[in-house]
Amino acid sequence: MQAKEIFVCDNVRVTVEGKEIVKGVSLKVCAGEKHALMGPNGSGKSSLALAIAGHPHYTLSAGRLYLLGEDVTDLDPDERARRGMFLAFQYPVAIPGVTVANFLRQAVAARSGRDVPVKEFRTRLLEKFKVLDIDPAFAGRYLNEGFSGGEKKRLEILQMLMLEPVFALLDETDSGLDIDALKVVAEGINQAAGPHMGLLLVTHYQRLLNYVRPTHVHVLVDGRIVRSGGPELALQLEEKGYDWVEKEAAMAS
Repeated sequence: MQAKEIFVCDNVRVTVEGKEIVKGVSLKVCAGEKHALMGPNGSGKSSLALAIAGHPHYTLSAGRLYLLGEDVTDLDPDERARRGMFLAFQYPVAIPGVTVANFLRQAVAARSGRDVPVKEFRTRLLEKFKVLDIDPAFAGRYLNEGFSGGEKKRLEILQMLMLEPVFALLDETDSGLDIDALKVVAEGINQAAGPHMGLLLVTHYQRLLNYVRPTHVHVLVDGRIVRSGGPELALQLEEKGYDWVEKEAAMAS
């Protein structure tokens, strides 16, 4: 039985301030799959991720995006999120005056389409705190204000666990994490990434993939996917670096 298509990126091109950064990327993520998108700095990974999520500064100049078979290309970011798309930012922003608990309760209500009772919400929140080894006092802190890098990344994964998206896009979630924080964050990702969800991890390094094992690996060079494979491809990149795929891409162009 063929796995259900969760997310499709069809020949997408992305322009930033008039310059084309992503130059025709096609990608299909099915239920239960974990895709890793790797590549050197400046290859267009984060630009693609932000365009998929609907960031207004990243223009989708060509191509289409589909979520559960629905064309979401022209939807606003909040509408994409309500339909089950989730983006964990590389650099989460602080929102002074808004507590973690209030932010999450409003986000869960928007995603589910109903006002979640306080008791139900609190029970779920405390369960997820345990998964990510987070002190319950965290709920009363202002969103990302004064947070360490590891705390910000834990909060991103906490959001994913609470919102239960159908497609999650994690943009360099491993950046700035020490090994202990990386293991905790990876455990949260693995718990969230069930058989009905599709996952796309944007990362430079193999180390996250030691704990979140991908089913597919893609290499982006100069705005194009130049090679795809299984988890062994990430190991090759760890061993050899990106020079060899960049040379192959240059010879093919």
